[in-house]
Amino acid sequence: MDYATPRRFHSAHPNNAALPASPWNHLPPPAPALRASIIIPAKDEAEALPATLAALAAQTNEQGQPLPTGCFEVLVLANNCTDGTAAAVRAFAATHPALALYVAELTLPPAEAHVGRARRLLMDEAAHRLEQAGQSGAAIISTDADTRVAPDWLAATLRELARGTDAVAGRILMEETSRACPVRRCQLQDATYQLLRARLETQLDPQPHDPWPRHHQHFGASLAVTVAAYRQVGGLPVVPFLEDEALYQALLRHDLRVRHSPAVRVFTSGRQQGRVAVGLSWQLREWARLGQQQLLVPDPAALVHELRLRRRLRAQWQLAQSGGSVSQAALGLEQVPAQVLTALPSYATFGAYWEWARPLLLPDPVPQVPLALGIAALRTELAQAAVGVGGGFSF
Repeated sequence: MDYATPRRFHSAHPNNAALPASPWNHLPPPAPALRASIIIPAKDEAEALPATLAALAAQTNEQGQPLPTGCFEVLVLANNCTDGTAAAVRAFAATHPALALYVAELTLPPAEAHVGRARRLLMDEAAHRLEQAGQSGAAIISTDADTRVAPDWLAATLRELARGTDAVAGRILMEETSRACPVRRCQLQDATYQLLRARLETQLDPQPHDPWPRHHQHFGASLAVTVAAYRQVGGLPVVPFLEDEALYQALLRHDLRVRHSPAVRVFTSGRQQGRVAVGLSWQLREWARLGQQQLLVPDPAALVHELRLRRRLRAQWQLAQSGGSVSQAALGLEQVPAQVLTALPSYATFGAYWEWARPLLLPDPVPQVPLALGIAALRTELAQAAVGVGGGFSF
């Protein structure tokens, strides 16, 4: 089974510096109490946006009470639209005066008229406004124009950030469709495989900031990052699609803490004709195309090897950072080429080192197995790990 990943679709990021002038000069100053700026790129979304905005206007705290006025705002960028997207936002704002909702319209040149450019413009403006409000620790939070956030989505996101994480990836659920639908069946089977992978990762290479229960998604429909972390990675990479995945990889490269929180939930449409070349709609079309064919996924045995190797190398990197010496014989690293270990102390972050070393240490392409066999193998690996983590998702 093919997945939408930056490695597959992007060989290199283009120059991120050549951004057009800001279309946000008409905005009022940010509220002093501003804690989050929610950004929505929108291209021909006049029909979908009212439901998206209604869910944001109805945000509550954990006790179900409305959030304080001025603690968050919503920025919508109507990018190269041919419908009434901006007018729909303005009409909603007129009937919901308590919601700080702003829209800008922009026509980008054809080569730049993509979601990566639009989301970068939005996130840059959100960062600027939060800094103006003196809130560098506040959150830039992305969602999509065809997505409805849960009532406590913002509160749950801010709660996770308050625990010391740098970014929070929310759980993205499909709006309910028939489980008898072949695409829906493929999606549910794939979700089972991915969540089992995530659980195995928490057992074989655990990260304190992202414990089980967790999920596997980190996409623009629900992705929050602090202003400080956003600045540290140099902003959102400007790529035509998979810009959210590229941002996630940048966060990992800088050893920033990303929490995949199951408490942060959104519901997105199941349309197969989306606004980007590669994204969820592309994945749904892939599942529809495959139909009843035997779906293939990466072999869990390769995942087990990768996770164990990554954990051992991380331990050696941490040892090197504290002045210790790196040894090929340590922690079963005899099979790692000497030059790969020698380079380890020169990297300021383990994420950057692993990004460099991973292609040198692991097979490409990764061996594939049938999806059903992959799920069974993951369950066997989890049983053998016998860590005893209770609760969370069921499979």
